[in-house]
Amino acid sequence: MNRSLLRSCVASLLFAVLCVSLCSPLSAADWPRFRGPDSSGISSDTKIPTEWDDKKNLKWKLQLPGKGFSSPIVVGKHVFVSCYSAAGGGLKRHLVCVDRQTGKIAWSKIVPSKTASFRGPRFGTSHGHASHTPVSDGQRVYVLFGGSGVFAFDMNGKQLWHKDVGNKNASMFGSAASPILYKDRLIVTAVAESETIRAFNKETGQEMWKAQAPSSRCYSTPIIAKNADGDDELLISSPGKIWGMNPDTGKPKWSAETKVDMNSCPSPLAKDGTVYVIGGRRGGRTAVRMGGKGNVTKTNVLWSMSGGSYTPSPILHKGCLYWVNDRGSAFCIDAKTGKELGSKRLVGKFYASAVLINGKLYVVSRFTGTFVLEATPALKQVAHNRLSDKSDFSGSPAVSDGQLIFRSDTSLYCIEAK
Repeated sequence: MNRSLLRSCVASLLFAVLCVSLCSPLSAADWPRFRGPDSSGISSDTKIPTEWDDKKNLKWKLQLPGKGFSSPIVVGKHVFVSCYSAAGGGLKRHLVCVDRQTGKIAWSKIVPSKTASFRGPRFGTSHGHASHTPVSDGQRVYVLFGGSGVFAFDMNGKQLWHKDVGNKNASMFGSAASPILYKDRLIVTAVAESETIRAFNKETGQEMWKAQAPSSRCYSTPIIAKNADGDDELLISSPGKIWGMNPDTGKPKWSAETKVDMNSCPSPLAKDGTVYVIGGRRGGRTAVRMGGKGNVTKTNVLWSMSGGSYTPSPILHKGCLYWVNDRGSAFCIDAKTGKELGSKRLVGKFYASAVLINGKLYVVSRFTGTFVLEATPALKQVAHNRLSDKSDFSGSPAVSDGQLIFRSDTSLYCIEAK
């Protein structure tokens, strides 16, 4: 082989390796979507510290270009998070890619909003501007920016496609449900935008199906789970009902009545053919056996009663459901019966969903720090960690390879044991 041919072969090989490294499949350590890789909010990590402050176990802090209620995700060496800014009265959405080791911005994309005007600083009006958590398959990252549409970027920040999902603004709070991936498609709950649920080909953006949304007050991120027959079902919580849909076609399969009233915000949980749903303004909880056809309330509802959470999603661990409601009450519930096994009062208000790490619940409050509780009915407090940041912490944490990553309205934080 002559030298020029050899150099050409080596160059081709190096280019192929580089492409693989930039567009590699997801690893077990990644946290690629809202509530983690299997949507359970549970991490197998054992290295996350239980205590931190502005100096102790704080690896880095990054000032963000805007606010947001969305959660960060982690893919390989990078963290992705969305936010919004309104300088000069014009609303802009941002997708920010951060080097997880240095805490420096690798790239950032700005999407001008199609919203006619910014609604102002009054509480509640910031919902929906950047409440959707991105999702990634390791090769692309996808983000919903409300009425501005759905965007797909490669891992270097190049926009691959954009699809409009409507700009109806059906809800005064905007929208919040995060997109999810299933097989070759991206599923988007575009309730506030067009009262629809849609599936797009994740590579091309081609619309694969569109279905009528069950309610305009659905802010809940759906999940995919298997029923007792081994069939995948798309599970969506809406006020008063949980819906099982065919994720390949978007056609509804079954529904069951729940205790979720007015608005549905928490994401469902499913295990061993049973789906658990909490939510509503007054708060309720319901367990339903998946599968069937039509209205299965009489045959498939296992238990249903008052008491739940308006915004934070639950955790299922060793036969118990755990959550902290918006007003700061932590609960342990028997998953078989729905009965309360324990509760604990915490200080503060809560929008973020808890994560379970090494048998402990990490619960981020909006303004009073992060509480670490033992995941037992006693809910014993292990630690209470506070940072000097006084802004709103409403995004749920991401956990990946020894790092706990969460955001406020001003900054992104990485906690790692030193």
